[in-house]
Amino acid sequence: MPISIKGLQSIKSMQSVVKSGIPNKEDSDFIKLYMLEKERTRLKSEEIRIIQRLEIIQGRLKEIQLYYDEKAGDMHAPEPVEKSKKSKKDDKKEWKTMSIDY
Repeated sequence: MPISIKGLQSIKSMQSVVKSGIPNKEDSDFIKLYMLEKERTRLKSEEIRIIQRLEIIQGRLKEIQLYYDEKAGDMHAPEPVEKSKKSKKDDKKEWKTMSIDY
């Protein structure tokens, strides 16, 4: 048998009360400070990883540039002209004709 006391339905229990024990001002400041500190530490560690990766990339780019400079210097050097002159001399030495007696 249900209790039918007038006004009993308007009584709020602790389950239906939705109020924080911490005042709003303190709640927002502490949470913001905590979240900002977490974000700051995450960004610092991410910055360190990016800097390390950047150093590796820059080192590799320098190696590639040195290789390009070396090969470009070889291509523009007058060595091929000298080689062609040497090859003509080598051709004369390489092809000798001999008489064969049968």
